[in-house]
Formats: sequence, C-alpha cells, structure tokens
Amino acid sequence: MTETITRYFAAFNAGDTDTMLDCLGEDIAHHVNEGQIRRGKAKFADFCAHMSRCYKEELTDMVIFSTEDGTRAAAEFIVNGTYLATDEGLPEANGQTYRLPGGSFFELKDGKIIRVTTYYNLADWMAQVSGDTAAA
Repeated sequence: MTETITRYFAAFNAGDTDTMLDCLGEDIAHHVNEGQIRRGKAKFADFCAHMSRCYKEELTDMVIFSTEDGTRAAAEFIVNGTYLATDEGLPEANGQTYRLPGGSFFELKDGKIIRVTTYYNLADWMAQVSGDTAAA
C-alpha cells in the first residue's frame, strides 16, 4: 500500500487536492495536529482549501514505512513552508518561511486511506514564524 501513500504525498506536493481525495476512503477520519477529528471527504477537502489559502508547503526527505499486510503505514518528512495568510488564532502572516520535521500515520482498507493522523511540533512552528530564534 505504499503506492497509495506515495501518490497521496506526490499530490500534496503538487497542490493536487483532487488526487489526494482519490486516495481516501469515503469515511476518512482526518486527525489534525492540535485540532479536531474531521470525518468524510468533504471536510478533508475544506481543510485542504483552508491550508492552501494560508500555507504553501512542500514535504521533502520522505521516508515511508508500512506493515506487511498493508493496513498501516507511516511517513516521516521535513515540512518546508511559507506562511501566506494569517490563520485564525495564530501569529500574523507576512510570508515567513519555516522548516520542521513532521510525520503522518495511516490506516488503509481496500487500497484507500481511511485514517490519517499528522504530527509536527507546533511550538517549533510558532517560534519560526514569530522570529523567536532562541525558542526554535
């Protein structure tokens, strides 16, 4: 199932939400870092639209792991981003760049992602976009 994960991340890097959605099961459970669980493709699409408005990100240094039975996978990567528009409750955006490690965990069924959980260090991100080099 690593081909599904590889396709999902290639679509992410290309800004291709439609292909990302095609990798998902209808009842996707999207566990957002520091956020609520979003269920279903429509909420995932809404999240992607919001993220595309506020952030431009590319994931590099990708390493993908999977179980032998293909039901679980994980990926470790570096998030290289630009903060484009102020996101509610976060510092003001003015084109700040950031670079931080992240990871995602997946559950798959019938070749589709049915759960994705993403993690990164929010304090690290906040320090970087706030210009707090001592905290980063």
